[in-house]
Amino acid sequence: MLGISVDSSPANRAFAKQEDINFPLLSDFQRNVSKQYGILNEERGFANRTTFVIDKNGIIQHVESGKDAIDPSGAGAACSLLEHQKAN
Repeated sequence: MLGISVDSSPANRAFAKQEDINFPLLSDFQRNVSKQYGILNEERGFANRTTFVIDKNGIIQHVESGKDAIDPSGAGAACSLLEHQKAN
């Protein structure tokens, strides 16, 4: 798991420390990744909150956006389903 934010690396480090985040937070300060994934609000300069579950082949298997993306349980369930499918 990793997070990507349009904030700077120092801002991400401070946020991770404040929120006790234990996974990498990467900076998309140039907004390239956000634009490629179609979640950049170019007019306002920020990325819409979105969670992507991407399989080991790089295929997006699950997407949550807006307030649903805040709670990681949906993404966790999607990951569990992928693990179960892989086992069978």
